[in-house]
Amino acid sequence: MNTFTYHNPTRLIFGKGTLEQLGKLTQPYGKKVLLVYGGGSIKKNGVYDGVVKQLESVGTQIFELAGVEPNPRLTTVHKGVDICKKEGIDFMVAAGGGSVIDCVKAIAVGAKYDGDVWDIITRKAEPKEALPFGTVLTLAATGSEMNSGSVITNWETQEKYGWGSPYTFPVFSILDPEHTFTVPKDQTVYGIVDIMSHIFEQYFHHTPNAPVQDGFCESLLRTVIEAAPKLVENLNSYERRETILYSGTMALNGTLSMGTLGDWATHNIEHAVSAVYDIPHGGGLAILFPNWMEHVLDEGVGRFKQMAVHVFGVDPADKSDRDTALEGIRALRSFWNSIGAPSRLADYGIGGDKLDVMAEKAMVYGPFGNFKKLQYDDVLAIYKQSL
Repeated sequence: MNTFTYHNPTRLIFGKGTLEQLGKLTQPYGKKVLLVYGGGSIKKNGVYDGVVKQLESVGTQIFELAGVEPNPRLTTVHKGVDICKKEGIDFMVAAGGGSVIDCVKAIAVGAKYDGDVWDIITRKAEPKEALPFGTVLTLAATGSEMNSGSVITNWETQEKYGWGSPYTFPVFSILDPEHTFTVPKDQTVYGIVDIMSHIFEQYFHHTPNAPVQDGFCESLLRTVIEAAPKLVENLNSYERRETILYSGTMALNGTLSMGTLGDWATHNIEHAVSAVYDIPHGGGLAILFPNWMEHVLDEGVGRFKQMAVHVFGVDPADKSDRDTALEGIRALRSFWNSIGAPSRLADYGIGGDKLDVMAEKAMVYGPFGNFKKLQYDDVLAIYKQSL
């Protein structure tokens, strides 16, 4: 494996009733708190009332930013930055899913930056500091609650980029599985796909001697595959919600990638799609990932055979390595279809008229992907295969 240093400063607080710790956790940072949330679901499931009660219990002055989009937009980030600078905000609480947390991460660096935060997101500038923030997670999906990454969309220019900074780890994250009970079936499925995709992005690497990392990935994938259908059939199962919620955190908190170099091409390809069409990120990944796998199969047939055998239980007897690998990829597609994930861009009404536009957006920083370096023609071929 490669030489590495691992550091994750986020305090993870997991389980029933953990929201009761929020007031105590925020108190050391000051009295002015910006509460950021999405379309209002936290007001229906009781999370909003619980958060406000906790913040008021320690004498906090609460400011609010509502309406964060599923693909959080730069315009909303700007609103948050303006509030923080105008009101002298001391701390932020992101109450919601990964989109809300990603938005707060951008606000956090923007609040401490003199220019436009888009400079940081597009890698033209580096943040030197950030406003501290914590999270109250309500959706199992992105893992943003225990990492420093974020994805922001500039809808005006139809650009969507992932970025991150050592300054954008949450101070703490509160995860109560009961807060995810009201997540509807489609969003639950998208979250499951996103979790599995994060694991796959780290699983597909060429790093030698990484059996522990591979074992972590395979075990986590098998766990999600076992729990997901049962959760989709019973959205109020505490045990399944708990398993998927914890899996989402572990999938992207740095544990799986210690000493290895994952691929991350499919996420980049999907970001270009949802930048143009604003589709759910998990839905886009479900469509694209198996097609990426088939496209790059010959770059590492052995790795795909390992996935097929160790994750999906494919019997390799009397099969070539390539046939075993292809059976594993088909098993992934079949599994995602079985829980209700889309399989074609046409499922979102997307045709072939803007494939070149999306491919160009995906290539903005040049060839990408660490398992196989993708060029423009590769991206275009994956899009065409996904129609």
